[in-house]
Amino acid sequence: MNTVLIRFMNEEAGFIVSAELVLISTIAVLAMIVGLSEVAHGINQELEDVGSAFGRINQSFYVAGAHGHKACTDGSSFRDQADFCDGENDIVCDRPPRSEGNGYYY
Repeated sequence: MNTVLIRFMNEEAGFIVSAELVLISTIAVLAMIVGLSEVAHGINQELEDVGSAFGRINQSFYVAGAHGHKACTDGSSFRDQADFCDGENDIVCDRPPRSEGNGYYY
């Protein structure tokens, strides 16, 4: 049993290969973290653009009334107001979150 343990401790045939694999996998994981972070920022930007596009749709309408010889109908209208967070660049991922109760929410 001692000879097996001594042979096992002296065996270094796979050490270089495993060290290279650890180095390559570490670099790959770091690159994936940076890449996925950029993908997350890009997705947030695109979703904000879509939300801003929906927010900028003008929902106002006006229907004129009709008047004839024996009847008339009244018109109707609706004026769209600006909603909260309708502008672009409302979502910012580069700043840390703010704590509640500091009066910056308007």
